[in-house]
Amino acid sequence: MNRQQLIHQILTKRSYLCVGLDSDVDKLPSGLSKDAAGVLAFNKAIVDATRSSCVAYKINTAFYESLGAMGWSVMEQTVAYIGKEHLVIADAKRGDIGNTADQYAKAFFKTLSFDAITVAPYMGADSIRPFLEYSGKWAIVLGLTSNPGAADFELQPCGDQLLYERVMQTVSSCGSPSNLMFVVGATQAAVMASIRKNYPDHFFLVPGVGAQGGSLEEVSRHALTSEAGLLVNVSRAIIFASAGDDFAEKASAEALRYQQQMAALLPRGV
Repeated sequence: MNRQQLIHQILTKRSYLCVGLDSDVDKLPSGLSKDAAGVLAFNKAIVDATRSSCVAYKINTAFYESLGAMGWSVMEQTVAYIGKEHLVIADAKRGDIGNTADQYAKAFFKTLSFDAITVAPYMGADSIRPFLEYSGKWAIVLGLTSNPGAADFELQPCGDQLLYERVMQTVSSCGSPSNLMFVVGATQAAVMASIRKNYPDHFFLVPGVGAQGGSLEEVSRHALTSEAGLLVNVSRAIIFASAGDDFAEKASAEALRYQQQMAALLPRGV
């Protein structure tokens, strides 16, 4: 999915919601088997319940890799089930030297048919460029994350900048707003306005709203653009809204609640 297709989906649905499929086998609702088959059934039910309210899905690969070969199969089947009308993100946080990055890009963009992948930038620009060579695909590079450990490295001084500022500045020259996004955590809303000022045209993937306590309203106030420019990810608050047989209905209601909030927050004319 390219930039214009993504923007079209946002404008059509009046939503910039990304549903995170962090499908923990141990948290599956009652009535589903606690195995790969249960995860696939759960994912299909969640996708059916939320697809009208969101524009993207983010599959956290760790929850699938932990299931071995069957988990990879579930991930591939989930991507196929979602289809082409949503941006499908592999939250894999890959980051390695060029020839290895080439294979990661091939695995996620060609074999598994994801639209985007999260990338850790700390081995430098040559670890990112292979993900930018696929037309219509996206590298989503970690900028300023929402976890407390961001203070350990990302927020440390690096010359006259903070390290995350240097990273984002360097990475931005590797691609363009048409194939490069940044992860900016919702719990970092205090500095989101300054980040948006420096990167007015890039999309931000924003985790941390919902269970992690980030504010949708604050994030939107600081970072929405005339083309939206945001994908706000919500995982547990939607997919595990209920542990009972009504999990899909509760997920649908929660996703719709976020969509309605987003519709009200989008600037007029967007």
